[in-house]
Amino acid sequence: AQGPPTPSSEAQSSLEAPRSTAEMAKVAGKKGGRKSQEPVTRDYTIHLHKLLHKIQFKKRAPRAIREIRKFAAKAMTTKDVRI
Repeated sequence: AQGPPTPSSEAQSSLEAPRSTAEMAKVAGKKGGRKSQEPVTRDYTIHLHKLLHKIQFKKRAPRAIREIRKFAAKAMTTKDVRI
């Protein structure tokens, strides 16, 4: 005894349509209250020659380590960098 769909039932069915993964991630993220930290692997090339130009030879290695730490802190958005 079902007749043609009424406008209100059509609107309700469109609200229940499957969501995209991006929308689902937003909803899941809101419930947790905090982003879930998952391990990520990235490869970067740091142009040390550019960073160490005109640096005294015996100060180059410590300076290179500092520059790598600085780059990693910026890329990972954290101060906790261990090399």
